Amino acid sequence: MKEKIEQTLGASIFFAVDIQPACLGLYCGKTLLFKNSSTEIYGECGVCPRGQRTNAQKYCQPCTETPELYDWLYLGFMAMLPLVLHWFFIEWYSGKKSSSALFQHITALFECSMAAIITLLVSDPVGVLYIRSCRVLMLSDWYTMLYNPSPDYVTTVHCTHEAVYPLYTIVFIYYAFCLVLMMLLRPLLVKKIACGLGKSDRFKSIYAALYFFPILTVLQAVGGGLLYYAFPYIILVLSLVTLAVYMSASEIENCYDLLVRKKRLIVLFSHWLLHAYGIISISRVDKLEQDLPLLALVPTPALFYLFTAKFTEPSRILSEGANGH
Repeated sequence: MKEKIEQTLGASIFFAVDIQPACLGLYCGKTLLFKNSSTEIYGECGVCPRGQRTNAQKYCQPCTETPELYDWLYLGFMAMLPLVLHWFFIEWYSGKKSSSALFQHITALFECSMAAIITLLVSDPVGVLYIRSCRVLMLSDWYTMLYNPSPDYVTTVHCTHEAVYPLYTIVFIYYAFCLVLMMLLRPLLVKKIACGLGKSDRFKSIYAALYFFPILTVLQAVGGGLLYYAFPYIILVLSLVTLAVYMSASEIENCYDLLVRKKRLIVLFSHWLLHAYGIISISRVDKLEQDLPLLALVPTPALFYLFTAKFTEPSRILSEGANGH
């Protein structure tokens, strides 16, 4: 009789577990409702709260990990984009004879640096210059809204949340602070020191920022996951192309042409830093003794250009283009 009761109870327990609804969807999970020393009670399957993501057992777990080096490099890349665009448009609209360009460059650097510091301070944990994050496992982690399950093909269970917390939203916060600081500081500076420019030209670099910040925001919203995996190659390709364009437009054909102006050296060293940034991002410095020698390749594009410029004669190509040939 005792054995029969035990078998009946065992079958009942097995049946209770078997009919428990499964947690469907790649990013749906059960949120912890109550926990003590011996008991954990979870809610129904659904969306995880902000700052949490599902584990392999479909339970929502807090993001407590420290970002990897690659994650910081990605955030650095997204932080550099508005700064580089600021510098480009300041240089573009300031003119060669304007003495205000340097001060605007410094102000743009200050704005972006302060925005980055404030963004880190307001992120979790608040008040410190580091963040806690969830590990990026695959591309779909950036696009959880595409993986909401429909168990009956009619009702959709919405489980959209930031599985890559906070790598997705922290960029938007940073751009918002960049825009606010620019609107507070830059107009006053330009009005005071940009006397060499006409009234219509003084604020064109600011107007340009009002265009490229929405573009950067949409780029992060739509292509954040793709940028996360592709940014090292984007940095390398763009830095190589822009360096070649700058050196050809400046008619640099030998080392003397490169050294005759300090501005050209600053541009060259800036591109070398971008080359190094891209190489480190690709290698991720997993094996330090093997990856660091790759940095010796940083000057290679510039040296290759200088050695081959006499064969292509960029000055002749530019003159022929100007004459319409």
